[in-house]
Amino acid sequence: MKKQPKLSFWQIWNVSFGFLGIQMGFALQSANVSRILSNLGADLHSLPLFWIAAPLMGLIVQPIVGSASDRTWNRFGRRGPYILGGAIVAAISMFLMPNASMVVKFMPVLLFGLIMFALMDGSFNITMQPFRALVADMVPPSQRNLGYSTQSFLINTGAVLGSILPFILTNSLHVSNTAPAGQVSPSVIWSFYIGGAILLASVLWTVFRTKEYAPKEYAEYKGLEENPKVETQYKGILGFFRMLKITPKTMLQLAIVQFFSWFALYIMWVYTTPALSQHVWGCAIGDSTSQASQNAGDWVGILFAGYSLFAAIFSLFMTKLANKIGRKTVYGGALLIGGLSYISTLFLSGGEIIHLNLLITQVDVPASAALWLIPMIGIGIAWAGILAMPYAILSESLPADKMGVFMGIFNFTIAGPQIISGLIAGSILKHFFDGQAIYMIVIAGVSMLLGSLSVIFVKQKQTENS
Repeated sequence: MKKQPKLSFWQIWNVSFGFLGIQMGFALQSANVSRILSNLGADLHSLPLFWIAAPLMGLIVQPIVGSASDRTWNRFGRRGPYILGGAIVAAISMFLMPNASMVVKFMPVLLFGLIMFALMDGSFNITMQPFRALVADMVPPSQRNLGYSTQSFLINTGAVLGSILPFILTNSLHVSNTAPAGQVSPSVIWSFYIGGAILLASVLWTVFRTKEYAPKEYAEYKGLEENPKVETQYKGILGFFRMLKITPKTMLQLAIVQFFSWFALYIMWVYTTPALSQHVWGCAIGDSTSQASQNAGDWVGILFAGYSLFAAIFSLFMTKLANKIGRKTVYGGALLIGGLSYISTLFLSGGEIIHLNLLITQVDVPASAALWLIPMIGIGIAWAGILAMPYAILSESLPADKMGVFMGIFNFTIAGPQIISGLIAGSILKHFFDGQAIYMIVIAGVSMLLGSLSVIFVKQKQTENS
Protein backbone atom coordinates (compact mmCIF):
# COMPACT_ATOMS: atom_id res chain seq x y z
CA MET A 1 0.00 0.00 0.00
CA LYS A 2 1.38 3.39 -1.02
CA LYS A 3 1.60 5.96 1.78
CA GLN A 4 -1.00 8.69 1.39
CA PRO A 5 0.65 12.13 1.23
CA LYS A 6 -0.05 14.66 3.94
CA LEU A 7 -2.09 17.70 3.01
CA SER A 8 -1.19 21.30 3.71
CA PHE A 9 -3.40 23.18 6.14
CA TRP A 10 -5.03 25.09 3.27
CA GLN A 11 -5.78 21.89 1.38
CA ILE A 12 -7.54 20.56 4.47
CA TRP A 13 -9.30 23.92 4.78
CA ASN A 14 -10.55 23.75 1.19
CA VAL A 15 -11.80 20.18 1.62
CA SER A 16 -13.97 21.30 4.53
CA PHE A 17 -14.86 24.88 3.55
CA GLY A 18 -18.32 23.98 2.23
CA PHE A 19 -19.30 22.98 5.77
CA LEU A 20 -19.38 26.69 6.62
CA GLY A 21 -22.32 27.32 4.31
CA ILE A 22 -24.11 24.06 5.05
CA GLN A 23 -24.00 24.71 8.77
CA MET A 24 -25.13 28.28 8.25
CA GLY A 25 -28.23 26.75 6.69
CA PHE A 26 -28.58 24.23 9.51
CA ALA A 27 -28.22 27.03 12.09
CA LEU A 28 -30.93 29.11 10.48
CA GLN A 29 -33.11 26.01 10.44
CA SER A 30 -32.36 25.08 14.07
CA ALA A 31 -32.96 28.56 15.49
CA ASN A 32 -35.94 29.56 13.34
CA VAL A 33 -37.98 26.58 12.15
CA SER A 34 -39.94 26.29 15.42
CA ARG A 35 -40.58 30.01 15.15
CA ILE A 36 -41.64 29.76 11.49
CA LEU A 37 -43.93 26.78 12.07
CA SER A 38 -45.47 28.48 15.13
CA ASN A 39 -46.14 31.61 13.09
CA LEU A 40 -47.74 29.43 10.40
CA GLY A 41 -50.06 27.82 12.96
CA ALA A 42 -48.32 24.87 14.65
CA ASP A 43 -49.02 24.53 18.40
CA LEU A 44 -46.37 23.90 21.04
CA HIS A 45 -47.10 20.20 21.57
CA SER A 46 -47.08 19.37 17.86
CA LEU A 47 -43.73 21.03 17.11
CA PRO A 48 -41.66 17.88 17.80
CA LEU A 49 -43.78 15.96 15.29
CA PHE A 50 -43.07 18.54 12.58
CA TRP A 51 -39.37 18.36 13.43
CA ILE A 52 -39.37 14.61 12.75
CA ALA A 53 -39.24 15.53 9.05
CA ALA A 54 -35.58 16.52 9.47
CA PRO A 55 -34.09 13.29 10.86
CA LEU A 56 -36.46 11.17 8.78
CA MET A 57 -35.04 12.70 5.61
CA GLY A 58 -31.53 12.04 6.88
CA LEU A 59 -32.42 8.46 7.68
CA ILE A 60 -33.62 7.87 4.14
CA VAL A 61 -31.16 9.98 2.18
CA GLN A 62 -27.73 9.48 3.74
CA PRO A 63 -27.23 5.70 3.26
CA ILE A 64 -28.43 5.93 -0.34
CA VAL A 65 -26.19 8.88 -1.16
CA GLY A 66 -23.27 7.31 0.72
CA SER A 67 -23.54 4.06 -1.22
CA ALA A 68 -23.91 5.89 -4.54
CA SER A 69 -20.93 8.16 -3.89
CA ASP A 70 -18.74 5.13 -3.09
CA ARG A 71 -19.34 3.93 -6.66
CA THR A 72 -19.16 7.29 -8.49
CA TRP A 73 -16.14 8.59 -10.41
CA ASN A 74 -16.52 11.38 -12.97
CA ARG A 75 -15.09 14.76 -13.95
CA PHE A 76 -16.42 16.33 -10.72
CA GLY A 77 -14.86 13.60 -8.60
CA ARG A 78 -16.31 10.92 -6.37
CA ARG A 79 -18.20 12.92 -3.74
CA GLY A 80 -18.35 16.26 -5.59
CA PRO A 81 -21.46 15.62 -7.72
CA TYR A 82 -23.58 14.83 -4.68
CA ILE A 83 -22.19 17.70 -2.64
CA LEU A 84 -22.94 20.19 -5.42
CA GLY A 85 -26.36 18.78 -6.32
CA GLY A 86 -27.52 18.77 -2.71
CA ALA A 87 -26.32 22.35 -2.24
CA ILE A 88 -28.34 23.61 -5.20
CA VAL A 89 -31.55 22.02 -3.91
CA ALA A 90 -30.81 23.22 -0.35
CA ALA A 91 -30.39 26.83 -1.51
CA ILE A 92 -33.66 26.74 -3.46
CA SER A 93 -35.47 25.26 -0.44
CA MET A 94 -34.10 27.99 1.82
CA PHE A 95 -35.42 30.62 -0.59
CA LEU A 96 -38.89 29.05 -0.59
CA MET A 97 -39.58 27.90 3.00
CA PRO A 98 -40.11 31.27 4.74
CA ASN A 99 -42.48 32.25 1.90
CA ALA A 100 -44.99 29.49 2.68
CA SER A 101 -47.76 32.06 3.18
CA MET A 102 -47.48 33.06 -0.50
CA VAL A 103 -48.83 29.69 -1.71
CA VAL A 104 -51.83 29.52 0.60
CA LYS A 105 -54.16 29.41 -2.42
CA PHE A 106 -52.65 26.12 -3.61
CA MET A 107 -52.33 24.13 -0.37
CA PRO A 108 -52.53 24.63 3.40
CA VAL A 109 -49.75 27.01 4.38
CA LEU A 110 -48.53 24.79 7.23
CA LEU A 111 -48.32 21.79 4.87
CA PHE A 112 -46.18 23.76 2.42
CA GLY A 113 -43.93 24.89 5.27
CA LEU A 114 -43.51 21.29 6.36
CA ILE A 115 -42.73 20.11 2.81
CA MET A 116 -40.11 22.83 2.36
CA PHE A 117 -38.62 21.96 5.76
CA ALA A 118 -38.32 18.30 4.76
CA LEU A 119 -36.89 19.16 1.34
CA MET A 120 -34.43 21.63 2.85
CA ASP A 121 -33.19 19.17 5.46
CA GLY A 122 -33.06 16.32 2.96
CA SER A 123 -30.87 18.37 0.64
CA PHE A 124 -28.66 19.37 3.58
CA ASN A 125 -28.15 15.66 4.19
CA ILE A 126 -27.41 14.96 0.52
CA THR A 127 -24.66 17.55 0.76
CA MET A 128 -23.41 16.74 4.25
CA GLN A 129 -22.98 12.96 3.98
CA PRO A 130 -20.46 12.96 1.07
CA PHE A 131 -18.60 15.77 2.85
CA ARG A 132 -17.99 13.49 5.84
CA ALA A 133 -16.67 10.79 3.52
CA LEU A 134 -14.62 13.32 1.54
CA VAL A 135 -12.61 14.23 4.64
CA ALA A 136 -11.93 10.54 5.28
CA ASP A 137 -10.96 10.04 1.62
CA MET A 138 -8.58 12.97 1.35
CA VAL A 139 -7.02 13.31 4.80
CA PRO A 140 -4.45 10.65 5.83
CA PRO A 141 -4.90 8.91 9.23
CA SER A 142 -2.14 10.94 10.89
CA GLN A 143 -4.05 14.17 10.10
CA ARG A 144 -7.58 12.97 10.93
CA ASN A 145 -7.77 14.87 14.22
CA LEU A 146 -6.74 18.05 12.38
CA GLY A 147 -9.13 17.32 9.51
CA TYR A 148 -12.20 16.80 11.67
CA SER A 149 -11.26 19.65 14.02
CA THR A 150 -10.95 22.01 11.04
CA GLN A 151 -14.30 20.75 9.88
CA SER A 152 -15.74 21.42 13.34
CA PHE A 153 -14.30 24.96 13.33
CA LEU A 154 -15.86 25.79 9.96
CA ILE A 155 -19.18 24.22 10.94
CA ASN A 156 -19.36 26.34 14.05
CA THR A 157 -18.24 29.50 12.29
CA GLY A 158 -21.10 28.98 9.85
CA ALA A 159 -23.44 28.30 12.74
CA VAL A 160 -22.47 31.59 14.41
CA LEU A 161 -23.20 33.52 11.23
CA GLY A 162 -26.51 31.75 10.67
CA SER A 163 -27.65 32.09 14.27
CA ILE A 164 -27.03 35.83 14.64
CA LEU A 165 -28.22 36.85 11.17
CA PRO A 166 -31.90 37.53 12.06
CA PHE A 167 -30.79 39.41 15.19
CA ILE A 168 -28.37 41.59 13.21
CA LEU A 169 -30.96 42.34 10.54
CA THR A 170 -33.45 43.42 13.21
CA ASN A 171 -31.20 45.30 15.63
CA SER A 172 -28.54 46.73 13.32
CA LEU A 173 -30.33 47.11 10.00
CA HIS A 174 -33.83 47.63 11.47
CA VAL A 175 -35.53 44.90 9.44
CA SER A 176 -38.82 44.03 11.16
CA ASN A 177 -38.94 40.87 13.29
CA THR A 178 -42.74 40.74 13.52
CA ALA A 179 -45.42 39.69 11.07
CA PRO A 180 -49.17 39.08 11.06
CA ALA A 181 -50.46 35.66 12.09
CA GLY A 182 -49.83 33.11 9.35
CA GLN A 183 -46.80 34.95 7.95
CA VAL A 184 -43.06 34.98 8.62
CA SER A 185 -41.18 38.12 9.70
CA PRO A 186 -39.02 39.92 7.11
CA SER A 187 -35.85 39.46 9.22
CA VAL A 188 -36.22 35.67 9.04
CA ILE A 189 -37.10 35.70 5.33
CA TRP A 190 -34.01 37.75 4.42
CA SER A 191 -31.83 35.60 6.68
CA PHE A 192 -32.84 32.52 4.69
CA TYR A 193 -32.13 34.30 1.40
CA ILE A 194 -28.64 35.31 2.53
CA GLY A 195 -27.94 31.91 4.10
CA GLY A 196 -28.93 30.05 0.95
CA ALA A 197 -26.61 32.18 -1.19
CA ILE A 198 -23.64 31.67 1.15
CA LEU A 199 -24.32 27.92 1.33
CA LEU A 200 -24.12 27.58 -2.43
CA ALA A 201 -21.01 29.76 -2.73
CA SER A 202 -19.03 27.89 -0.05
CA VAL A 203 -19.87 24.49 -1.52
CA LEU A 204 -18.78 25.66 -4.96
CA TRP A 205 -15.45 26.67 -3.39
CA THR A 206 -14.85 23.15 -2.04
CA VAL A 207 -15.99 21.38 -5.22
CA PHE A 208 -13.75 23.43 -7.52
CA ARG A 209 -10.77 23.85 -5.16
CA THR A 210 -10.48 20.20 -4.12
CA LYS A 211 -9.07 17.66 -6.55
CA GLU A 212 -10.22 14.23 -5.46
CA TYR A 213 -7.92 11.27 -6.02
CA ALA A 214 -8.34 9.31 -9.24
CA PRO A 215 -9.44 5.68 -8.80
CA LYS A 216 -5.90 4.34 -9.25
CA GLU A 217 -4.40 6.74 -6.70
CA TYR A 218 -7.21 6.13 -4.23
CA ALA A 219 -6.76 2.37 -4.50
CA GLU A 220 -3.02 2.68 -3.91
CA TYR A 221 -3.40 4.91 -0.85
CA LYS A 222 -6.17 2.80 0.70
CA GLY A 223 -4.75 -0.63 -0.12
CA LEU A 224 -7.60 -1.57 -2.48
CA GLU A 225 -7.86 -3.14 -5.89
CA GLU A 226 -8.22 -0.52 -8.60
CA ASN A 227 -11.10 -2.38 -10.26
CA PRO A 228 -12.58 -4.56 -7.52
CA LYS A 229 -15.26 -7.09 -8.31
CA VAL A 230 -18.75 -5.79 -7.72
CA GLU A 231 -19.96 -7.21 -4.43
CA THR A 232 -23.49 -8.05 -5.49
CA GLN A 233 -24.34 -9.39 -2.04
CA TYR A 234 -24.33 -5.78 -0.81
CA LYS A 235 -26.70 -4.41 -3.46
CA GLY A 236 -30.40 -3.69 -2.93
CA ILE A 237 -32.47 -3.93 0.24
CA LEU A 238 -31.16 -7.35 1.25
CA GLY A 239 -27.63 -6.16 0.61
CA PHE A 240 -28.23 -3.26 2.96
CA PHE A 241 -29.15 -5.62 5.78
CA ARG A 242 -26.12 -7.79 4.99
CA MET A 243 -24.05 -4.62 5.29
CA LEU A 244 -25.46 -4.09 8.78
CA LYS A 245 -24.16 -7.54 9.76
CA ILE A 246 -20.57 -6.48 9.04
CA THR A 247 -20.89 -3.16 10.85
CA PRO A 248 -17.76 -2.58 12.97
CA LYS A 249 -18.29 -2.93 16.72
CA THR A 250 -16.91 0.55 17.24
CA MET A 251 -19.84 1.96 15.26
CA LEU A 252 -22.35 0.06 17.38
CA GLN A 253 -20.71 1.29 20.59
CA LEU A 254 -20.66 4.86 19.31
CA ALA A 255 -24.34 4.48 18.43
CA ILE A 256 -25.23 4.40 22.11
CA VAL A 257 -23.33 7.62 22.77
CA GLN A 258 -24.89 9.19 19.70
CA PHE A 259 -28.39 8.23 20.86
CA PHE A 260 -28.12 10.18 24.11
CA SER A 261 -26.25 13.08 22.48
CA TRP A 262 -28.67 13.66 19.61
CA PHE A 263 -31.76 13.03 21.75
CA ALA A 264 -30.54 16.00 23.81
CA LEU A 265 -29.71 18.19 20.80
CA TYR A 266 -33.12 17.63 19.22
CA ILE A 267 -34.86 18.74 22.40
CA MET A 268 -32.68 21.85 22.56
CA TRP A 269 -33.46 22.85 18.97
CA VAL A 270 -37.20 22.33 19.40
CA TYR A 271 -37.72 23.76 22.87
CA THR A 272 -35.14 26.49 23.51
CA THR A 273 -37.40 29.20 22.07
CA PRO A 274 -40.49 28.35 24.17
CA ALA A 275 -38.32 27.58 27.21
CA LEU A 276 -36.65 30.98 27.01
CA SER A 277 -39.85 32.91 26.32
CA GLN A 278 -41.63 31.26 29.28
CA HIS A 279 -38.78 30.95 31.79
CA VAL A 280 -37.00 34.26 31.13
CA TRP A 281 -39.44 36.62 29.40
CA GLY A 282 -42.47 35.32 31.33
CA CYS A 283 -44.62 34.64 28.27
CA ALA A 284 -47.72 32.49 28.58
CA ILE A 285 -47.66 28.88 27.36
CA GLY A 286 -48.46 28.84 23.65
CA ASP A 287 -47.62 32.52 23.08
CA SER A 288 -45.69 32.74 19.80
CA THR A 289 -46.81 36.09 18.37
CA SER A 290 -46.31 38.71 21.10
CA GLN A 291 -43.40 41.15 20.94
CA ALA A 292 -41.86 39.53 24.03
CA SER A 293 -42.00 36.12 22.34
CA GLN A 294 -40.38 37.51 19.20
CA ASN A 295 -37.65 39.13 21.28
CA ALA A 296 -37.03 35.76 22.95
CA GLY A 297 -36.81 34.18 19.50
CA ASP A 298 -34.20 36.73 18.44
CA TRP A 299 -32.22 36.06 21.62
CA VAL A 300 -32.24 32.33 20.87
CA GLY A 301 -30.28 33.23 17.75
CA ILE A 302 -27.69 34.95 19.94
CA LEU A 303 -27.53 31.98 22.31
CA PHE A 304 -27.12 29.52 19.45
CA ALA A 305 -24.45 31.77 17.96
CA GLY A 306 -22.83 31.74 21.40
CA TYR A 307 -22.57 27.98 21.69
CA SER A 308 -21.36 27.76 18.09
CA LEU A 309 -18.72 30.43 18.75
CA PHE A 310 -17.49 28.61 21.85
CA ALA A 311 -17.49 25.36 19.85
CA ALA A 312 -15.39 27.00 17.13
CA ILE A 313 -12.90 28.24 19.74
CA PHE A 314 -12.72 24.83 21.41
CA SER A 315 -12.16 23.24 18.00
CA LEU A 316 -8.91 25.20 17.68
CA PHE A 317 -7.54 23.36 20.73
CA MET A 318 -9.30 20.04 20.25
CA THR A 319 -6.70 18.53 17.90
CA LYS A 320 -3.81 18.97 20.32
CA LEU A 321 -5.97 17.95 23.24
CA ALA A 322 -7.11 14.75 21.50
CA ASN A 323 -3.55 13.95 20.45
CA LYS A 324 -2.38 14.39 24.05
CA ILE A 325 -5.10 12.78 26.19
CA GLY A 326 -7.02 10.74 23.61
CA ARG A 327 -10.21 11.14 21.61
CA LYS A 328 -12.40 9.26 24.09
CA THR A 329 -11.35 11.45 27.00
CA VAL A 330 -12.06 14.63 25.03
CA TYR A 331 -15.40 13.23 23.79
CA GLY A 332 -16.64 12.04 27.18
CA GLY A 333 -15.49 15.19 28.96
CA ALA A 334 -17.17 17.44 26.42
CA LEU A 335 -20.51 15.64 26.85
CA LEU A 336 -20.21 15.81 30.64
CA ILE A 337 -19.72 19.59 30.54
CA GLY A 338 -22.59 19.95 28.08
CA GLY A 339 -25.02 17.94 30.19
CA LEU A 340 -24.33 19.99 33.31
CA SER A 341 -24.73 23.19 31.28
CA TYR A 342 -28.20 22.19 30.06
CA ILE A 343 -29.36 21.48 33.59
CA SER A 344 -28.01 24.80 34.89
CA THR A 345 -30.51 26.77 32.74
CA LEU A 346 -33.25 25.74 35.18
CA PHE A 347 -31.78 28.16 37.72
CA LEU A 348 -31.62 31.14 35.34
CA SER A 349 -35.00 32.89 35.11
CA GLY A 350 -36.51 36.36 35.14
CA GLY A 351 -34.63 39.36 36.47
CA GLU A 352 -34.66 43.07 35.75
CA ILE A 353 -34.21 44.42 32.24
CA ILE A 354 -30.57 45.30 31.60
CA HIS A 355 -28.82 47.06 28.73
CA LEU A 356 -26.22 45.03 26.82
CA ASN A 357 -23.65 46.19 24.30
CA LEU A 358 -23.02 43.27 21.93
CA LEU A 359 -20.61 45.26 19.72
CA ILE A 360 -22.75 44.57 16.67
CA THR A 361 -25.70 46.26 18.40
CA GLN A 362 -27.16 47.18 21.76
CA VAL A 363 -30.18 45.48 23.28
CA ASP A 364 -32.34 45.43 26.43
CA VAL A 365 -33.01 41.94 27.84
CA PRO A 366 -33.87 40.35 31.21
CA ALA A 367 -30.74 39.77 33.33
CA SER A 368 -31.14 35.99 33.22
CA ALA A 369 -31.20 36.07 29.40
CA ALA A 370 -27.64 37.36 29.49
CA LEU A 371 -26.69 34.70 32.04
CA TRP A 372 -27.86 31.99 29.64
CA LEU A 373 -24.70 32.74 27.66
CA ILE A 374 -22.69 31.00 30.41
CA PRO A 375 -24.16 27.49 29.88
CA MET A 376 -23.74 28.06 26.14
CA ILE A 377 -19.97 27.74 26.75
CA GLY A 378 -20.41 24.16 27.97
CA ILE A 379 -22.97 23.33 25.30
CA GLY A 380 -20.54 24.63 22.68
CA ILE A 381 -17.77 22.39 24.00
CA ALA A 382 -20.14 19.41 23.80
CA TRP A 383 -21.22 20.36 20.28
CA ALA A 384 -17.62 20.61 19.07
CA GLY A 385 -16.89 17.15 20.47
CA ILE A 386 -20.02 15.67 18.88
CA LEU A 387 -19.11 17.08 15.47
CA ALA A 388 -15.54 15.80 15.43
CA MET A 389 -14.66 12.98 17.83
CA PRO A 390 -17.16 10.27 16.74
CA TYR A 391 -16.05 10.63 13.13
CA ALA A 392 -12.35 10.68 14.01
CA ILE A 393 -12.83 7.49 16.07
CA LEU A 394 -15.07 5.81 13.51
CA SER A 395 -13.07 6.58 10.37
CA GLU A 396 -10.20 4.40 11.62
CA SER A 397 -12.51 1.37 11.82
CA LEU A 398 -14.22 1.56 8.41
CA PRO A 399 -13.14 -0.14 5.16
CA ALA A 400 -12.02 2.51 2.67
CA ASP A 401 -14.10 1.08 -0.18
CA LYS A 402 -17.30 1.35 1.90
CA MET A 403 -16.54 4.61 3.68
CA GLY A 404 -19.51 6.47 2.16
CA VAL A 405 -22.17 3.86 2.82
CA PHE A 406 -21.00 3.24 6.39
CA MET A 407 -20.93 6.99 7.07
CA GLY A 408 -24.49 7.01 5.75
CA ILE A 409 -25.50 4.13 7.97
CA PHE A 410 -23.87 5.94 10.90
CA ASN A 411 -26.38 8.71 10.30
CA PHE A 412 -28.99 6.32 11.71
CA THR A 413 -27.40 7.08 15.07
CA ILE A 414 -28.20 10.75 14.50
CA ALA A 415 -31.63 10.45 12.90
CA GLY A 416 -32.97 7.62 15.08
CA PRO A 417 -32.79 9.39 18.45
CA GLN A 418 -34.24 12.55 16.94
CA ILE A 419 -37.23 10.64 15.57
CA ILE A 420 -37.80 8.98 18.94
CA SER A 421 -37.48 12.34 20.67
CA GLY A 422 -39.95 13.86 18.24
CA LEU A 423 -42.49 11.12 18.89
CA ILE A 424 -42.38 11.28 22.68
CA ALA A 425 -41.20 14.79 23.62
CA GLY A 426 -44.57 16.46 23.11
CA SER A 427 -46.31 13.92 25.34
CA ILE A 428 -43.64 14.28 28.04
CA LEU A 429 -44.05 18.07 27.98
CA LYS A 430 -47.83 17.86 28.14
CA HIS A 431 -48.36 15.10 30.69
CA PHE A 432 -45.38 15.54 33.01
CA PHE A 433 -44.44 19.23 32.82
CA ASP A 434 -47.75 20.95 32.01
CA GLY A 435 -46.27 22.77 29.04
CA GLN A 436 -43.27 24.23 30.93
CA ALA A 437 -40.59 23.83 28.26
CA ILE A 438 -37.62 24.55 30.55
CA TYR A 439 -37.94 21.07 32.03
CA MET A 440 -37.39 19.60 28.57
CA ILE A 441 -34.00 21.35 28.55
CA VAL A 442 -33.24 19.62 31.86
CA ILE A 443 -34.20 16.28 30.26
CA ALA A 444 -31.72 17.10 27.50
CA GLY A 445 -29.03 17.59 30.13
CA VAL A 446 -29.68 14.23 31.76
CA SER A 447 -29.56 12.55 28.36
CA MET A 448 -26.20 14.12 27.55
CA LEU A 449 -24.78 13.00 30.89
CA LEU A 450 -25.77 9.44 29.99
CA GLY A 451 -23.98 9.92 26.67
CA SER A 452 -20.82 10.95 28.51
CA LEU A 453 -21.00 7.80 30.63
CA SER A 454 -21.46 5.65 27.50
CA VAL A 455 -18.17 6.85 25.98
CA ILE A 456 -16.36 4.64 28.51
CA PHE A 457 -17.56 1.52 26.68
CA VAL A 458 -16.37 2.56 23.19
CA LYS A 459 -13.43 0.46 21.95
CA GLN A 460 -11.42 2.26 19.29
CA LYS A 461 -8.75 1.11 16.90
CA GLN A 462 -5.38 2.25 18.15
CA THR A 463 -3.48 4.59 15.83
CA GLU A 464 -0.74 7.10 16.35
CA ASN A 465 -3.33 9.78 17.10
CA SER A 466 -6.04 7.87 18.96
